[in-house]
Amino acid sequence: MDYRKLDNALTMALKEVEDPQKQSFNVFIHTNRAIEVAGASDMLENLGVPNVAPGKDVFTAELSPNAISRLSEQSWVQYIKLSQNLNLLNQKTPGGIRLA
Repeated sequence: MDYRKLDNALTMALKEVEDPQKQSFNVFIHTNRAIEVAGASDMLENLGVPNVAPGKDVFTAELSPNAISRLSEQSWVQYIKLSQNLNLLNQKTPGGIRLA
């Protein structure tokens, strides 16, 4: 795993994983010309990354820690960022506070 390519939130979340095959994370994958590198689009598709298309350089996916590790080692991957859970405006949060 190339931790230099992971954001802090993802690094911390990965440290808490008990079963790297079962748990998954929603992530953003930022690439350098990913589709132009031989085999890059195939690798993304094999890992279950949706909407792999020429010209794209940012992808979203739900990946296992093992898949994140494999991607982080690729030269065409710039960095991988953990997606944050978002709350809708004017919806109650678990603490009962409304967001404005």
